[in-house]
This record gives sequence, C-alpha cells and structure tokens, in this order.
Amino acid sequence: MNAIEIRNLTKNFGQKQALAGLNMTVPQGAIYGFIGENGSGKSTTEKLICGLLVPSGGSIKLFGRDYKDPDVRAKIGVLIEQPGCFPNYSVWNNMMLQAANLDIPNAAEEVRKVLRVVHMDGSASNKYKNCSLGMKQRIGIAMALLGKPALLILDEPINGLDADGMRIMRDVLVDITKEYRCTVVISSHILGELEKIATHYGIVRGGKMIKEMTAEELEADCRTFVALQTKDMEMARALLERKYSRVTLENEYIRIYDDVKAEEVVAYLYHELGIAVTEVRTDKIGLEEYYIDLMNKGVC
Repeated sequence: MNAIEIRNLTKNFGQKQALAGLNMTVPQGAIYGFIGENGSGKSTTEKLICGLLVPSGGSIKLFGRDYKDPDVRAKIGVLIEQPGCFPNYSVWNNMMLQAANLDIPNAAEEVRKVLRVVHMDGSASNKYKNCSLGMKQRIGIAMALLGKPALLILDEPINGLDADGMRIMRDVLVDITKEYRCTVVISSHILGELEKIATHYGIVRGGKMIKEMTAEELEADCRTFVALQTKDMEMARALLERKYSRVTLENEYIRIYDDVKAEEVVAYLYHELGIAVTEVRTDKIGLEEYYIDLMNKGVC
C-alpha cells in the first residue's frame, strides 16, 4: 500500500491554475524529496494533502483511503511554514500546550520522547524566542510528531539553516524514520542535502509531476564523467573532441562523458600531444545537476 496516491489533482485560485492534473505516488516508509522551482505547486500540493486547501478536481488517497477520512487525518503530522508557538513560553511549555490541544495521553512522556528524537531534549527550558532558526524548525517537527503520525509533511525544513543546522536536521529526519517508521514528504531547494537522505523523488513543474524515481533510479541515471584542467583548456578541449564524442566545458573543467578512465585521458594528452594535466578526477552528476538538466530540457 502507498502512503499517498494523487491522481489528476487540480487547484485553481481564481483565474490562476496552481496545479494542472498532478499525479503523485509516495510508498509507505519513504523519505520522499519533493522538488520544484518557486511557484511550481509544491506547497499547494502539501496543503491539499493536509486538508488546508480544497482541490478543484482530482483525487487524494492516503493509505488507500480518501484523504478526508477522519481516521486518516489523525495519522498526519505537518510542518508548513513556521510552528505556532508562544515566544515567551519555554520549549517544554509550548510542547505541552500542543499535546493538550491534541489530547495526547501521557503528555509529558510523549513530549520528552519527541524532544529527544529531534535533539532538543537539552533545550526544553529555553524560551522559544531565544531559539535559533534550526532549533525552531526542530521544535515544529517535534510538534508534528506528537500523536505518532504515520505520515509527516515538511515544507522547506532545512532552508535557511547553516551547515551544522543542516547536519543536525539530516540526522533528525533519519532518526524519525527509525523511531516512528513513518513516511516523510519533504520539500527543499537544497538538493545536495536532500540527496543524502531521500529514498524517492518527485520533480514538479508548472503544477504537473514531470518525474518520479527512486534513489537507485537516480543513481543509475546520473552520468559518470572524467573532469580535468590543463594550462591550455581550449586546446585540450579541441583535441579531446577529436577522440571522444561527449566533451564539454563546465564550471572551469573539461568533462568527458564517454566510458573512459582518467589515466587514459591523461596519457593521451601528455604522451601524444604534450599537454600536461594539472588536475583530474572521476565524478558523477548529483541531484542538483540532474534537476537542472531536466529543467533545461524544457520538460513540462
């Protein structure tokens, strides 16, 4: 059974169509990276899944049932935009208020558990207003985890964080899947970080899903290349284009996408042409480059 199945979903705001027949499938237990440029329909889709907006057309099923089913709704945890907290209250008191609002049994025990999972157990006495952005995001996730959801919807939880904040958030998201065995849908513009944790991806553009794939399928699709630098880049590129079929100049490196070893390229340039290579490596395009390539192809 899939956690989310969306078919032909549309959403209009007056004359503007935000979603134009979007399809989406999220398997149970996945960490689903939801990717798209600003205005592509990510947040609208997430709000529709959570019942914060009403669809103009199409269907949404969660765990095989209509998304409006009260039993299904009780299985969803949400962090969209910012957590609703009282700034002068402590983290603990804000969490306890949310637990009371949700009528959580054994509230103190449950709050301690979720704060531990999001690495905030040592900061429970801090006032919310004194918390960093990363801490506030983790508090929001902790609130979303109250009630032990089977599906967690997170809208841009790592955007704006520094490197250490992103590392902690990455650990938190992995810990959540282990502790709660829940499905996580996470949107983000920081694709390099998303690539480290996601098991599945959905790429949306213009209100339509243009690509869904697993992390393994992404790995298979991402091309391997040899990247190198020389003192005469233009000459080296021209000579390499005579021998290899897929040669480009990107980010100040010559890239060769043919099935070739780095040492063969170095030997060819130096021994046959007298051009010394100053730097060489074998690499693979990542999620960010894959996404940019897909967008540049004009897929819609």
